[in-house]
Amino acid sequence: MMKKTGFVAPWYGEKIGGGAEAELRGLIHHLADAGVPLEVLTTCAESFASDWSLDYHEPGLTVEAGIPVRRFRTRRRNEELFERVNRKLVNGRSVSIAEESIYCREMVNSPDLYEYMREHGDEYGLFVFIPYMFGTTYYGCQIHPEKSVLIPCLHDEAYAYMRCFRDAFSKVHGMIFHARPEQELARKLYGVQGDRFPVAGEGIDTDWEADPERFRRKFGIRDPFILYAGRKEPGKRVDVLVKYFAQFRKEREEEVKLVLIGGGKVENPDPKNIIDLGFVDKQDKYDAYAAAAFFCNPSEMESFSIVLMESWFAGRPVLVNGKCAVTTDFVKDANGGLYYKDYREFAACAEYLLSHDRIADAMGQNGREYVRGRFTWDVITKKYISLLQMFAGM
Repeated sequence: MMKKTGFVAPWYGEKIGGGAEAELRGLIHHLADAGVPLEVLTTCAESFASDWSLDYHEPGLTVEAGIPVRRFRTRRRNEELFERVNRKLVNGRSVSIAEESIYCREMVNSPDLYEYMREHGDEYGLFVFIPYMFGTTYYGCQIHPEKSVLIPCLHDEAYAYMRCFRDAFSKVHGMIFHARPEQELARKLYGVQGDRFPVAGEGIDTDWEADPERFRRKFGIRDPFILYAGRKEPGKRVDVLVKYFAQFRKEREEEVKLVLIGGGKVENPDPKNIIDLGFVDKQDKYDAYAAAAFFCNPSEMESFSIVLMESWFAGRPVLVNGKCAVTTDFVKDANGGLYYKDYREFAACAEYLLSHDRIADAMGQNGREYVRGRFTWDVITKKYISLLQMFAGM
């Protein structure tokens, strides 16, 4: 029988937002339901949005929604020093080796967690770390590199090019990627290749149905609309999407709306045609996917895209940023939509999808079959069980 697997994350909770956090919850719940022995190892910090020096949770072992969670006190950090380095990285600038050291040291960290891993390593068959850019992953994967596996959620960004990460990650036992371009980026940056560095994808909840007419009736939106769902922030290029749409609406005679769903704020130059619904419940989101002419993900940096897959599962085509290798690769692989690199391409693609209903519907159905064949939880759970067994046996 396999020893238990320790899933290591900077924070954990059943209600924490964020892509990596949601992925981890879904994965461990499905693995646990399948009988895989596991445990979450994390800090007492509340979430990404909280103060990483404060212990929100009590340390120790608890069972949360059926999952054993072992928490450890966080290390107090120098936030000013960290932000000085982090600002450079956010702006895409390179940093010195000394600054890299500051970044890792003043990140979210827990010496108590690292000591526990050193002392209790024999109790675990594997340690799985998610995502790549936090102290718990950087320091944790160096304690038992021979049994450390990363789910990096890697983006082509300044953080990924840090030398400290290259040195640490090139020595781990394995990595599991969401998409081929992510795998190719890791190969280029860290020199990893072979069977221990596979692409597995990510699980998508598919136990839902959508009703487009229910959405139109509830929110009073009868015109064709483009949908965006997710955080409204510059890093997701939502501001560019709004700008592009406003220009597109001026140039187009037929009515069309842009509907935004999710947290955050963005400047709205055309409130009549750009409708920001803010947070909505899950069923409303699913209904919105089905009611949309198409879904647009303008982000340039993704390691996966749950919203893309959800739109496809609802049977609607997608339009993605051609500068994002991951989403563009998915669109090409699925034949489920189009991609753009500038405003003119965005406008041409949007017009095509809006004016070619049968082709747009066919793209949406292509996407639905793509998701059903690759990313349902049944498929992903079996794949992960096989991978964990492979890693533990190698």
